[in-house]
Amino acid sequence: MPASTAPELPNPPLGPRHWPVWFGLAVCMGLARLPWSVQRKLGAGVGWLALRLSRRRREAARTNLALCLPELDEAQRGQLLRENFRDVGIGLFEFARAWWGDAAPMRSTATIEGLDILKRLQAEGRGVLLVSGHFMTLEMCGRLICDHVPLAGMYRKHRSPVMEWAVLRGRLRYASAMFGNGDTRAAIRHLKRGGLLWYAPDQDMRGKDTVFAPFFGIPAATITATHQFARLTGCAVVPFFHRRENDRYVLRIAEPLAPFPTDDAVVDTTAVNAAIESMVREAPTQYLWLHRRFKRQPGGAPPRYSCKAP
Repeated sequence: MPASTAPELPNPPLGPRHWPVWFGLAVCMGLARLPWSVQRKLGAGVGWLALRLSRRRREAARTNLALCLPELDEAQRGQLLRENFRDVGIGLFEFARAWWGDAAPMRSTATIEGLDILKRLQAEGRGVLLVSGHFMTLEMCGRLICDHVPLAGMYRKHRSPVMEWAVLRGRLRYASAMFGNGDTRAAIRHLKRGGLLWYAPDQDMRGKDTVFAPFFGIPAATITATHQFARLTGCAVVPFFHRRENDRYVLRIAEPLAPFPTDDAVVDTTAVNAAIESMVREAPTQYLWLHRRFKRQPGGAPPRYSCKAP
């Protein structure tokens, strides 16, 4: 694959006003080096506290579960909510470990299905947009798949320059390149050159290029970038499933979505949402239910959340 055109890592901001963030970051880096068994126990405790202390996020997750999984009764959704917050807490340690820790314990038990699909597409010279959702396992599983293919990623830039530097540095330990949400042209060049790019289009980004497409049968404002990337570059759009089963990570590459792209952005975005919905059903406790996915509705209808949260 040709060299990336992504910008180089900037110099770290070291001024006194950044020292509190650096202190917090140092603590996180230390926690990232704890044994995995300890991290899981601490993460479960963090999730337990978050469930009780974060009313807005708890209510957002509870509402999402009621909207998306009406087939479950209240007791089942309550159990799923508790397990979800536990996995959110564990996921925080997974993120830290992926950025700054050792992935060897995860590599020893991970299984990856469908790598032959990626290698086939690479051999054809096609770019690949690897589409997934916001799961708590995404960072660790991204690191694991980078052991086998040169994968770049797209991300939302941090407001804190210290966190921007630290997270970017952590991800560039394993990713071939990172493109910020404003680096669309660079990402397009990457795909045109046959590169692999990881992307998660399952949050309401409040951008102008969005359509309402069903997600669990509910209209959800969804960015059309997947459709646009495929239309402009001819890349394959490939669903990327990943989950954690106790201590074992399971990664699966599916066949490219087809036909894709079509001439209709709504049709394509609906197909992408359906693929992500399938991923969620495979690992419902590990999805980021805390995000207010349905905060915008067609025709300006009011959101379905009782608590205002970002």
